[in-house]
Amino acid sequence: MSNNENQIFSKGNLLPENLSKYFIGRVYLQKLTDKGGPITNVTFEPGSRNNWHIHHKSGQILLCIQGRGWYQIWGEEPHELKQGDVVEILPEVKHWHGAAKDSLFSHLAMEIPADGSSVEWLEPVDDEFYNKLS
Repeated sequence: MSNNENQIFSKGNLLPENLSKYFIGRVYLQKLTDKGGPITNVTFEPGSRNNWHIHHKSGQILLCIQGRGWYQIWGEEPHELKQGDVVEILPEVKHWHGAAKDSLFSHLAMEIPADGSSVEWLEPVDDEFYNKLS
């Protein structure tokens, strides 16, 4: 499958340098709206993922729209994600998400607005662990 086949929204542009340091691989962002809670289409090339991170005082909702990916909460087993899956990430939960090794993966990231919210970026997901996911 080409990167644009079955693409619902434009994949946008590569992550800006100030964010790319928190990701492994090539990831694209396309802001869809900043009204209410911002919504962004995030497209991960195969094998791409973000670092472990925490949304402080706010949560996030992921609507999976293309391909296959992974989501994991610290201390729990990873969950496979596919088109149509919805993930609700509560505030203060350490987690990561990204593409499977062999699949492009896109999700809409919906931020839950909250006063004083922030994202704390942490360590990368261990390559050896990630590479064992099938």
